[in-house]
Amino acid sequence: MVALPVSESRAPALPTIFPRAWVDSPALSGRPPLSLPSFPRARWRLPLLWLLAVVALAAGIGMRLPQPPDEPRFVLAARAMVDSGQWLVPHRGSEFYAEKPPVYMWMQAAAHQLLDWKGSFLLPSLLAALLSLWLVADLARRLWSPRLAPYAMAALFCSLQFGLMAKRAQIDMVLVAMTTASLWGLLRHLCERPNQPALWLAGIAAGVGTVTKGVGFLPLLIVLPWLAWRLQYRRRHCRDAPGPAPATLAWLIPAFLLGTAVWLAPLGWALLRHPDPALQAYAHELLFKQTATRYAHAWHHLQPAWYYLQVMLTLWLPGSLLLPWLARPWWRRLRRTDARFWLLLGWAGLVLLFFTISAGKREVYVLPMLPALALASAPLLPGLLRRMSVRRYLLGYSIALGLLSFTVGALLLHGAPWALAQLERRAMPIGLLPVLGGSLLGLGAAVLGMCAWLRQRRAALLVLLTHSLLWCVYGVLLLPAVDPYASAYDLMQRAGERIGPQAELGLLAWREQNLLQADRPAREFGFKRPWDLQWRDAGRWLAAAPQARWLLVLDTAMSPCVDTTQVIDIGMSNRNRWQLVPGTAWSSDCRAAMNGASNAEE
Repeated sequence: MVALPVSESRAPALPTIFPRAWVDSPALSGRPPLSLPSFPRARWRLPLLWLLAVVALAAGIGMRLPQPPDEPRFVLAARAMVDSGQWLVPHRGSEFYAEKPPVYMWMQAAAHQLLDWKGSFLLPSLLAALLSLWLVADLARRLWSPRLAPYAMAALFCSLQFGLMAKRAQIDMVLVAMTTASLWGLLRHLCERPNQPALWLAGIAAGVGTVTKGVGFLPLLIVLPWLAWRLQYRRRHCRDAPGPAPATLAWLIPAFLLGTAVWLAPLGWALLRHPDPALQAYAHELLFKQTATRYAHAWHHLQPAWYYLQVMLTLWLPGSLLLPWLARPWWRRLRRTDARFWLLLGWAGLVLLFFTISAGKREVYVLPMLPALALASAPLLPGLLRRMSVRRYLLGYSIALGLLSFTVGALLLHGAPWALAQLERRAMPIGLLPVLGGSLLGLGAAVLGMCAWLRQRRAALLVLLTHSLLWCVYGVLLLPAVDPYASAYDLMQRAGERIGPQAELGLLAWREQNLLQADRPAREFGFKRPWDLQWRDAGRWLAAAPQARWLLVLDTAMSPCVDTTQVIDIGMSNRNRWQLVPGTAWSSDCRAAMNGASNAEE
């Protein structure tokens, strides 16, 4: 991507869709309008960027199966919806899945109407990523200039965490899309012109995001920096700030409730008509324990207060190391009461504070901040990319990524001891080393070759091509290579071949990928139930047809009532060892108790 010759200290002109009073207002621009020069090649930047993004993010779809930790449970719940026709409450086997609402699983089930599960389970994440990129580019066009749309889009695309989550079947990428859609509507109403439809869209998107993952309401926090900006503007200019009246934001409340009603309305109706204790327990756990309690009194993923700083410094590369160059221009625009920066940076700060307060922290929690920060960086990037120091850093980043990939690939090809230990730990064959090593070696060589070709002068284009190539190799070569072992497909195929096609299979202390990849309908005895209760029911099931029934069991959950001489060690998968128990190995007269352990919650 070629940098536009625009100084970072001057803001581009706002597009003509803004009212003239707003364009000339120092509250938004702070400087006289600046016309960007016209370049013949500029018209091709955005289409070519879209081509790179679609190819890179879609690479590998249909080439692998769902892999732990989160993908198998979502696909399992979506498959249960399709098979049973019961879409209101997601299931994990025979139990309700109460950790997440069903909206994301609805999307996966809907995508399955177009393709098989292998080809469809990644579609919601891909579409959500592309929607997020479009929303950021469109906001850059509206808030600043059409020429800044590629910069905003590229800043978001060239972020390691964004690419990683776009290629994973997890809720977080869809949450980012809904959060960004809500911000799109709010920023159009607050910074462009009063826009009632956009305001309603913002509220509905926040509501749907909330019933997709509990923190979907976060875009509504942008009201706080907007009110603070109005106070600062009045204090500085001794007159009311331009823009919509605060009372118009009251429409966010009914719009938000309408969005949450997508799922909460049918759930509430079901609770009123069918007061099933199990359904009530499900609603209570999801709406209270998995939201308020999980935030205020987290019981896992406990991290220190500074945890998100290391997340941003690593997973947000290369953009995170541009912050020293961005900090001073951002501060100058905040001092000039530029409403766009007050809203974008103020909202991002509130989101960071919100998640920092909770003791439970995961790196994906702060992902919704990325589009806002990419958008706030866009008007400064043309000027920054003219600086020698910035281009040197981007070139160094690409060289470091290429050298790292090349070195790791060479070590894998030569069978380094640490690589052999990792394969053994995950029960993967040594035959993977040439595939993984060759892929990384090729990636490193290609990146270093591009560094020698493009060099410092086109460092921005170099980073863009490097990330595109990285996600293509990751999706087409690396993930499919480890897929049979990471997805438990290989383990379940071995188990099916060992017990024969006519045998019945049961699962105990199982993981979601075991049930999902079983080669036949499998009987399970609960997921979160204590193991001794699972054994009680499994023992009765085995005793009813001992010659035809087998049980796949986690080794640490083995019962004392099993004749260990008949147990078959079927191998490792996802760092767990699994064993096959024939029905004849179960002692019906045994009454030994276990420690009552169960599967840990995600």
